[in-house]
Amino acid sequence: MASTPVLAQESNTAAAAFAESRLWASQIKDYANKSLNSEQALSVAAIPLNGPGIEQYVNADELMSPGSIMKLVTTYAALELLGPTHHWNTDFLTDGTMVGDTLQGNLYVRFGGDPKLTLERLWGTLRELRSMGINRIEGDLVLDGSYFRVDGGFPAFEDNGNNPHAPFLVEPSAYLTNLNLLHFQVRADERGTQAWTTPDLGEVTIDNRVTALPEGPCPARSRFDWKPVFHNDHRVTVQVTGELPQGCRTTTYLSLLPHERYSASLIRSVLSEMGVIVSGGDRFETTPDEARLVMRTTSPDLVTMVRDINKWSSNVMARQMLLTIGAEFRKDDEQDDRVAGIRAIYDWLEGLGVNTAGMVIDNGAGLTRHGRITARQGAQILQHAWNSPYSSDLMASMPIIAMDGTMSRRLRNTGMDGQGRIKTGYLEHVRSIAGFTRDDRNTTWAIVGMVNNNPAWNGQAVLDRVLYSLHFRPPVGTSLSQSPADGSGPSIQ
Repeated sequence: MASTPVLAQESNTAAAAFAESRLWASQIKDYANKSLNSEQALSVAAIPLNGPGIEQYVNADELMSPGSIMKLVTTYAALELLGPTHHWNTDFLTDGTMVGDTLQGNLYVRFGGDPKLTLERLWGTLRELRSMGINRIEGDLVLDGSYFRVDGGFPAFEDNGNNPHAPFLVEPSAYLTNLNLLHFQVRADERGTQAWTTPDLGEVTIDNRVTALPEGPCPARSRFDWKPVFHNDHRVTVQVTGELPQGCRTTTYLSLLPHERYSASLIRSVLSEMGVIVSGGDRFETTPDEARLVMRTTSPDLVTMVRDINKWSSNVMARQMLLTIGAEFRKDDEQDDRVAGIRAIYDWLEGLGVNTAGMVIDNGAGLTRHGRITARQGAQILQHAWNSPYSSDLMASMPIIAMDGTMSRRLRNTGMDGQGRIKTGYLEHVRSIAGFTRDDRNTTWAIVGMVNNNPAWNGQAVLDRVLYSLHFRPPVGTSLSQSPADGSGPSIQ
């Protein structure tokens, strides 16, 4: 008989916990419905990882378009499958001999799928050739992009913008160098306006029509029009118009050349600036077995690449990572590394016990209208990541709330600065978040939230409200709350 009050107390506590759990989800649903005019637009899964809390699910089993939070699947898979110390090599070889100041033979560049083979690294490596006393190559420049297998190209992404040359649209390639980008700049001073590109490629010319004005406020980039004109000889003229006050500059990034031609031109440009002339032409074919290694540049480790991908949501680097997984784990009968990479990730996830039914990875970056995942699947993957030996590497790659990356301007002045590491996603009709956030009782939660709605303009505010509520009013199974029930407190900006 003495145990009856205890049982009653436990029953009351369980009932209170259940009621609080339903209250949190109900409030989030109500806020989303008012903001989005839809009961199905929001999907959320929140799981406590190291402290008290009740799992929360809102439409969590609906397949949703995730946007860039899909990069977390790709990068976590890369950490586990390739390893945090994985590197990419780019080799420079020759089939000739060095005689005096001349390399008598071809210079081969054997690419290894490096996601970020920058201009600076190419400069440092090619400088070795000049340091050897070579100032002339009597042969061709031969680029070998056979590391990746690509069968028929990549699924097209139908962008709703008017700039097909934007950096976020660059596709992956074994030939990728410097993210395949040209950095255009125009500056105004007492002489008028000057325009230039970095790197300076022979195929690209600027038709500068920017007018210099007296000193004044510097205009936004959107006030300038950059119009590329493509010629039959593979050359491009970029016409830029606008008005620029003295002391100001404007810039833009464009991807204008096919990967292989961009990389060949970039290597020639770097060599030329060093005083090394290549007498022959450009060829694109595999490296012969008899070619011997002259120089090599090795990328930073995979952890560094993962950080660049997630902090700044680099589409091309994430897609390059997926192809690398495919190249390293392809089976004998697989002819496309994108498909092989997706298959390898599905196999790995299913080995973890994650139900991948309905999941569509597509290109590994989330830059797709076809990608799909459920909030529950995403949260389960984050649970495994939390317990991974490489959890710290993945977490360090994510933007910090109100501090850096794509979260630098979100949830400012709410008291949540630094209280979570959240990857964001943004597409037409899509807003999303995924990562880890800590509540005001120091419990860390795995959180995945997606808004699919036409339009999704209020989606960011809804997802910020999810993070805010989870921090200040976490569902922990008690009727106590450290935040007023009416939601008053720091406002979300």
